[in-house]
Amino acid sequence: MAANTQDWQTLAKAKLDSINESIPQAWRVASLPSNEEQRDVTGDFIRQYLSPDEVGMTEASATTIVERVSSGQWTAEAVTKAFCHRASLAHQLVADAFITSKYPSTNLLKTNCLHETFFDAAIQDAKRLDEYRAKHKQPVGPLHGLPVSLKDQYHVKGVETTMGYVGWIGTFEGKKGTGKEKVFESELVKELRDLGAVLYCKTSVPQALMTGETINHIIGYTWNPKNRNLSAGGSSGGEGALIGLRGSPVGFGTDIGGSIRAPAAFNGLYGLRPSSGRLPYQGVADPIHGQNSILPVVGPLADSVGTLRLVVKSLLSREPWLHDPLVHEIPWRDDHSKVPRDPPSSFAVLRHDGAVSLHPPVRRAIETVVKGLEKHGHKIIEWDPPSHQRGYDICMTSFTYDNGADIQSALELSGEPMSQQIAPNATFIAANNIAKHEYQKEYMEYWNSTAELTGTGKPVDVVIAPFAPFSAARPGKYIYYAYAMIVNALDYTACTLPVTTADKNIDVVDPSFEPMSEMDAAIMAGCQTSLPASPAAPSPAPGPENLLDA
Repeated sequence: MAANTQDWQTLAKAKLDSINESIPQAWRVASLPSNEEQRDVTGDFIRQYLSPDEVGMTEASATTIVERVSSGQWTAEAVTKAFCHRASLAHQLVADAFITSKYPSTNLLKTNCLHETFFDAAIQDAKRLDEYRAKHKQPVGPLHGLPVSLKDQYHVKGVETTMGYVGWIGTFEGKKGTGKEKVFESELVKELRDLGAVLYCKTSVPQALMTGETINHIIGYTWNPKNRNLSAGGSSGGEGALIGLRGSPVGFGTDIGGSIRAPAAFNGLYGLRPSSGRLPYQGVADPIHGQNSILPVVGPLADSVGTLRLVVKSLLSREPWLHDPLVHEIPWRDDHSKVPRDPPSSFAVLRHDGAVSLHPPVRRAIETVVKGLEKHGHKIIEWDPPSHQRGYDICMTSFTYDNGADIQSALELSGEPMSQQIAPNATFIAANNIAKHEYQKEYMEYWNSTAELTGTGKPVDVVIAPFAPFSAARPGKYIYYAYAMIVNALDYTACTLPVTTADKNIDVVDPSFEPMSEMDAAIMAGCQTSLPASPAAPSPAPGPENLLDA
């Protein structure tokens, strides 16, 4: 029986209050400027609330953090406290008055990027790491003392996983009395602990995860710290906002339709979407459990390629295939991590998917990458693959096999309404799987055929393509996903990379622009020019080694 409206709102508000109250009093900001007064809260703005030592620790690379904690130059406890402080600030800095006129179904007044904090437990874990190093004169593992944030889809002992559902509060994935509440941990979480990582917070996600913006009835809307009038992306939007503010050196999200790459692209970060079967997904909460046509994957977001390489290589050293039956027995391959530079490599570039045009800053970012590659002697060819609309349609069909029953049942637990971004419908499974396999084969053969164009005798190594037509979405305006979802339809490895920052004086819409469709016109009408512009580089290789090197 669904609860009444007052019940779910009361439950949501109590949860939000508990999140906000978990921020230590000493770390609370008394007052903040409005979004219009201070759009960008990154860099110097957040630094004003931190000590010089805290700034140094939280802005160091993950590699530096591990090296200094492992050597004893820094303590894991000091580093953990610094990131707990900065994460607390980030949580408050992406908060502002909620847009009640656009989302009248909620009475919440604040929005933020954290769903769960467990700072005290993290500090105790850090102390144990320091004690281990002092006693054994060596680190616990390759991630010794590295703070790692997690999307609120991973189960961590001691805290809840709501995944944006009010009905999951006080339960294990919507069920009570399972014996798993606040004690079960996802496989990735266990591996990170064994590697020496310090886990300290879980970040905001949209209700049901299935949208490129982060909004739910518990915390409201998660804003972009670079421009607090725009989206931080989704569904790993809390990770994007937190890492964008350096409240975390690295975090883990999930990706079934762009959910790692959207927050990375919108916040000027690197985000890796591995192919399925490389990293452990076992024990992760899932909004459409049982759908296996388009598999979700786990992957990291960070501010450098080096950090992505560090955490992926470290996780694979734990042999995750021994604990997750869907992980392939493929360790990190150093011989795959070197893209040829002599002779030069070959790259393809996708400038338009045939349906929606790129905003000026995204187009400029693509051209910046192309010119840089050409300057170093690499071969560039135009990418003219099979229709990306077909791949997008396959993904969308897969996501609605159950006609939204899984999502609807979770909403009925509390009686909360469905967010406007989610609109499930019915479909047919077998025919869609056949279409997916045929499409993957056709795309593969097109990729192979480029060997005739590259001049190297081999197909292109990597495709340079936009992740989305915009640098970031306005609230409620993330309405086009085909650029992102093609990677999921093909199950390719992909990584976003920040290239440049949009400039309203340079990135202007061409007055002669003629839209190809109503969708094309709607996307261009929302052009924003104030955020990082980040292409995505997909590769058909089964692993991230050579893509990260590229």
